Amino acid sequence: MPTYISLVQFTDKGLQAAKETTRRVSDWAAKVKSRGVTVKEMYWTLGQYDQVCVFEAPNDETAASVLLAADMLGNIRTQTLRAFTSSEMETILGKSP
Repeated sequence: MPTYISLVQFTDKGLQAAKETTRRVSDWAAKVKSRGVTVKEMYWTLGQYDQVCVFEAPNDETAASVLLAADMLGNIRTQTLRAFTSSEMETILGKSP
């Protein structure tokens, strides 16, 4: 299943409700599970990003839809990267001309 890494920043609204962040993540993880999405790890971080979320989704469309739904709540903004394992990268490299 494809892996994604989301770099998350709190909005002003999200900062005001920062004490609820762990509950919001837990609620979101439970909600998206029905869409085939599995949150592998969530880290709260220092620096430019407030969180890093590593998750799996069946496809890009599903990943985009659950992230858009989360962003629409107004607590966060995300930048998401599609991640590849070593074996996936070997397959990609094998297809390059």
